[in-house]
Amino acid sequence: MNTATHTKEKIINSAELKICSRCIYDERTPAISFDEKGVCNYCKMIDGLQQQYQTGTPEGLKNFMAILDQIKKDGKHKKYDCIVGVSGGTDSSYMIVKAVEWGLRPLAVHYDNTWNTAIATQNITKVLSKLNVDLYTHVVDNKESDDIIRSFFLAGVSEIDGPTDIALAETMYRAAAKYGVKYVLEGHSFMTEGVSPLGSSYVDGGYIKNVHKQFGKLPMKTFPNMDFASFMKWILVKRIKKIRPLWYIDYSKQEARTFLEKEYKWEYYGGHHLENRIAAFSTSVYGPQKFGIDSRNNSLSASVRSGLMKREDAIKEYSTPPFVEDELIPYFKKRTEFSDEEYDKIMNGEKRSYRDYKTYKRRFERLRPLFYILAKASLVPMSFYIKYTSRSGMQK
Repeated sequence: MNTATHTKEKIINSAELKICSRCIYDERTPAISFDEKGVCNYCKMIDGLQQQYQTGTPEGLKNFMAILDQIKKDGKHKKYDCIVGVSGGTDSSYMIVKAVEWGLRPLAVHYDNTWNTAIATQNITKVLSKLNVDLYTHVVDNKESDDIIRSFFLAGVSEIDGPTDIALAETMYRAAAKYGVKYVLEGHSFMTEGVSPLGSSYVDGGYIKNVHKQFGKLPMKTFPNMDFASFMKWILVKRIKKIRPLWYIDYSKQEARTFLEKEYKWEYYGGHHLENRIAAFSTSVYGPQKFGIDSRNNSLSASVRSGLMKREDAIKEYSTPPFVEDELIPYFKKRTEFSDEEYDKIMNGEKRSYRDYKTYKRRFERLRPLFYILAKASLVPMSFYIKYTSRSGMQK
């Protein structure tokens, strides 16, 4: 067992550690606070979002149906009326199925960072083939992708898989612009996935550019980075809206998984983010071992809040090491060309954060009032407004 995980196992079982009375976030969570009943501000954030979007209620469904009608109206006479990002995971696979069920004409979009598992690739093919949905894929050069990942590892920051998030967002925007589509549907559910501790991680196109400039060896030619100008073009000029249907409707990840397995021969890949090897490395190895960041507390806390898991069972599971595929670490070393000695040195070396590099964060903070308006108009997700524009990383 690695030191970071072992330490956490001992601490989380300690009576001296303050843990939220409702979920399993503890006092080490960035920007956390507790009320007089011991409930953390993240639980209250979820409550606020649930109330705002009327999640899982007839009113929430009614509001979403109105959005669907608008998508269909705006997409009339076009080949596609919405974009849906697909990864082969549960949420995105279910989202593309529901889009068709709702009578939409989606274009599935995939960003291939060349670290996909075979299961993920097969899942995408199985679902889209049966649905007869077209796929738009951007494949980055594998050496270029590895160089960017290597750069973030050398930089000593936690967001080693952050470039994938930005590249997928940019790829979806590009596809939407190419086909004149005004809506991007994202398969995110704050009810089942929870919320990431704010201030613990961050990524934007400027951050990627500067880290790569400092530590990279190859030029970024095929990587679809999104700089500030491009971002503003997509949301202000093209006015492409991002909609998260699962924020409005009732959703069970377990039921979705069972449905996909039965109807599409879809296969489960073992856990959240494990459908992609660099995401799996980041979630199961890099975050926990170097930074003491175990993102399983997001979904475990969500399960506790929703009554799907007992709090003590979630704490017990969180206190055990994350599952690590046998060949995952050797595979990472081979692709990024780190020797055992170099790898160990970096893993045990200095911990840095996005604050040590140039980013767009302060610019987003200065434009906070604008992004609030854009979030209310669904031109950026509300989660973007909360996380990216707050100086503390968290609204109190």
